[in-house]
Amino acid sequence: MRFPSPLKELVWQHHERIDGSGYPNGLKEHTICTEAKIVAVADVVEAINSFRPYRAAMGIDLALDEIRLHRGTAFDPEVVDACLEIFDAGIFSFSNRQDGSFQKL
Repeated sequence: MRFPSPLKELVWQHHERIDGSGYPNGLKEHTICTEAKIVAVADVVEAINSFRPYRAAMGIDLALDEIRLHRGTAFDPEVVDACLEIFDAGIFSFSNRQDGSFQKL
C-alpha cells in the first residue's frame, strides 16, 4: 500500500529504539522520525496496561515504570517525559474495561 509520509515512516519505524536495538533497521536517535518515537512509547504503555487474550493487564504503574527504565536508551527522553507528564497531570487515563477502550479525563 502507498502511504503519505510521515505515516509510512511512522509505521515502519515505531519499533526502532534510539540506542539502535530496535527493528527492522536498527536506526538510532535522530534517524528515527519524531512521530515514530511518540508511537513507540504509546505502544509500550498501551500494551503493558491492556488486557491481552494470553495475559491480564499489568497496569499503568508497571507500564510507566517500563518507559522510565528505558528512557534515554530505548525511548526518546523528551517523549517519555511528555508521556509521564500527561499521566501525572491526570490529562489521560486508561479505563479498566477488558475491551481495551480508554477515556480522556
